[in-house]
Amino acid sequence: MDPKDLFSANLLDGGIATCIEGQHTPSVIVIGAGISGIAAARSLYDASFKVTVLESRGRRGGRIHTDYSLGCPVDMGASWLHGVCNENPLAPLIRRLGLTLYRTSGDNSVLYDHDLESYMLFNIDGSQVPQETVVEIGETFKRILEETGKVRDEHPDDMSVSQAISIVLDRHPELRQNGLAHEVLQWYICRMEAWFAADADMISLQTWDQENVLSGGHGLMMQGYGPVINALANDIDVRLNHRVTKISNGYNKVMVTVEGGRIFIADSAIITVPLGILKANLIEFEPKLPDWKVSAIADLGVGNENKIALRFDNVFWPNVELLGVVAPSSYACGYFLNLHKATGNPVLVYMAAGRFAYDLEKLSDESAANFVMQQLKKMFPDASEPVQYLVSHWGTDPDSLGCYSYDLVGKPTDVYDKLRAPLGNLFFGGEAVSIDNQGSVHGAYSAGVMAAENCQRYILENQGHVDIVSVRHEVLASTIPLQISRM
Repeated sequence: MDPKDLFSANLLDGGIATCIEGQHTPSVIVIGAGISGIAAARSLYDASFKVTVLESRGRRGGRIHTDYSLGCPVDMGASWLHGVCNENPLAPLIRRLGLTLYRTSGDNSVLYDHDLESYMLFNIDGSQVPQETVVEIGETFKRILEETGKVRDEHPDDMSVSQAISIVLDRHPELRQNGLAHEVLQWYICRMEAWFAADADMISLQTWDQENVLSGGHGLMMQGYGPVINALANDIDVRLNHRVTKISNGYNKVMVTVEGGRIFIADSAIITVPLGILKANLIEFEPKLPDWKVSAIADLGVGNENKIALRFDNVFWPNVELLGVVAPSSYACGYFLNLHKATGNPVLVYMAAGRFAYDLEKLSDESAANFVMQQLKKMFPDASEPVQYLVSHWGTDPDSLGCYSYDLVGKPTDVYDKLRAPLGNLFFGGEAVSIDNQGSVHGAYSAGVMAAENCQRYILENQGHVDIVSVRHEVLASTIPLQISRM
């Protein structure tokens, strides 16, 4: 077939390209209905573009998934707003929707999404760890992290955070811990690993603390992120169960093939699929992606974090925000988020990250829930059985293959620029291409908006338009203050 025939009118899907009064309406295909794709589509729709979103799942939201089957909203994917402040690009929408945030940490928390103001830690036998031990080891952990900064300054070549901690402990034997204190230190490392959804031996020392974290601490979305997705997606043409298998671009057109052979054609496309999908080469590109783009995809890591949500008939646990499990290794540590304290619902959410998250996915859902219950019953011998449970599988989910990106050891400094860079009329969004906030919901949102603006400019300039005006959705224009509990 002649390449020009790829974009002939008779192959054009009727839902994509239209003409209004003889003028071509700019058309864009957005691939992926996560918040980055929905944000891109929202921006283009409000700018009067013809937009179609192709989503492989049977739902919108991507790695945002607010589940209501337990009788209340439970986010099985993203659940925090990182940066509870007006500078957060999602703040106007959250204000307008009247959503409430439960602040779980302030600025500069070592645990990032949680301060240790409301907690109980237990060892693997179910005995409570003295609070003074937790506080003391917390200060030790801060000192260890400070010393890793000196290691970084002394070594021009990158290394893992785990290797740097080993160097620090060799230099400062007084910082080494034994027995229960060692287990508490491993729990702190475990919580650090949860921030990246990766083990410490995979995290880059050079960049682990270089993220531009917004002020205001971190807030749990009490009604879940679902309302945000729904508001952004209002009136947008989202085609669910449309798994993209091939993207061909040329002659100022993009042809997108979905599973089953149906073809969509538009002026441009914005690709917001998870980095794990790109790394697995599940989408064929024609022409093939250039080597520099392939390298950028390979040079970033994709972490994994899973949740096991348990709903009970009665509340048998204390009124604290989190229940932690300390252990001889960070791999065996974990923690439960107490949604009852934050939202009033009798739900505990167990979280596991890195290799342990992958190992949990090897179990059946029932076995995973039983594993979690074994830990709870050691802490609370009178614990009742859950009436319902949910288990996530982000690492093996064929629509995500991981949770969110993180910096691998030795990552090139220009990897984000290359990952974000367009290829003609192909633009890239998603949390992994965020300039300053990879792995966050607001970073994914901003990346989608930026991709849409660049796409809009590209198309309109090709059509001879000089003045390009960005149109913001009216739902974002609001001066209502953020609603925050636990000030």
